[in-house]
Amino acid sequence: MAAMDPRRAPRLDPDLIDHLLTIYEEEGPLKVREGHELPSFDAVRATLDGVRRLLFPGFGGEAIAAGAALRAYVHVQLAEVQMVLQRQVYRGLHHRCPDEALPCEACLERAAALTVAFLDALPALRAQLLADVRAAYEGDPAATGTDEIVFSYPGVRAITAYRVGHRLLELGAVIVPRMITEVAHGETGIDIHPGAHIGASFFIDHGTGIVIGETTTIGDRVRIYQGVTLGALSLPTGAARDLAARKRHPTIEDDVIIYANATILGGGTVIGRGAVIGGNAFITESVPPGEKRLAR
Repeated sequence: MAAMDPRRAPRLDPDLIDHLLTIYEEEGPLKVREGHELPSFDAVRATLDGVRRLLFPGFGGEAIAAGAALRAYVHVQLAEVQMVLQRQVYRGLHHRCPDEALPCEACLERAAALTVAFLDALPALRAQLLADVRAAYEGDPAATGTDEIVFSYPGVRAITAYRVGHRLLELGAVIVPRMITEVAHGETGIDIHPGAHIGASFFIDHGTGIVIGETTTIGDRVRIYQGVTLGALSLPTGAARDLAARKRHPTIEDDVIIYANATILGGGTVIGRGAVIGGNAFITESVPPGEKRLAR
């Protein structure tokens, strides 16, 4: 295909730049604020990769030595993650901050404290994730070892991002936690809101197409398969903000199994302990403990 001759291209409206600049000055969260830096997806992705290397050393493909070399590796990774994460957390906080000062000292101090608290939580995060990995190994006869699960299972990748994002959200970070889980969403097709509460030994099998909403509560030893939606019932137009603080998504109690493409909706819907939800089931009311609910 021949390139267009720029001399024959239609001319832009001479007022287009002024029009765009006027739009940028409109009030609201999308207004361009002079000197403000928004969080960067590239930096957030790099941060998540660094956290993964700290949680599972060697599983990013890098060679790991023992003893002093491992200590040095961990020291470098911690320093890099702290620097990049703190900057992104600051950007998220200051974007929502009414203070126009640059830099904002209050947001800088809060971002620094929040980042340190998150890094201090890495041992606890690793313990949670090891329980998730063991649940995957015990629940999937196709798994040849826990190393294979950490290397290649999209469910563990998505759960790792969720647990990182959830911890940051608990500590008070804004925007960045959702960006972290959206990185995993893009990588795996698994969409877990960082605000969801998920218990121990969580196993996602296959995983593509799973959606877990913000106010979902999931107990311990729960297993879900691809295509499962834990969502909210449809809201009237304009009602979303009024219901933002309410529980809109279901509660899944301990030891529940939810098979492929099941849909469970509603904040009042409780799937009782040990229940089994069959593939393609559509659930909008509670299911008693131990019951099997199949697609109709």
